[in-house]
Amino acid sequence: MIAREWKCLCPQETAAGFLDHLRTTGVDEAKVLPGYRGHQILTRRTGPAEVEFTLLTWWEAMDHVRTFVGAATDAEAGRAVLYPGDECYGIIPERHARHYEVLETVLK
Repeated sequence: MIAREWKCLCPQETAAGFLDHLRTTGVDEAKVLPGYRGHQILTRRTGPAEVEFTLLTWWEAMDHVRTFVGAATDAEAGRAVLYPGDECYGIIPERHARHYEVLETVLK
């Protein structure tokens, strides 16, 4: 299984709206694709008026990640997937995502 990690910074005043936007764009798009296994959305305050979002998605294989990104190669699969309207929330997106091979998951 592959974990894909993407991050962005967002002003505190638009964070709630961006969360809704993120759910209805990238998350909803991923959910219907073959190989999608799940996701987590994480946030943390990084300053008095700034929030960092981390979107983790899990995929059965890199082929499925490439389908989500629309990439021909694994190297291209690292590019960020940005959506129309992202700019309305004042986000500063990372332009590349990181991929990890999941060796073990334990939840209790």
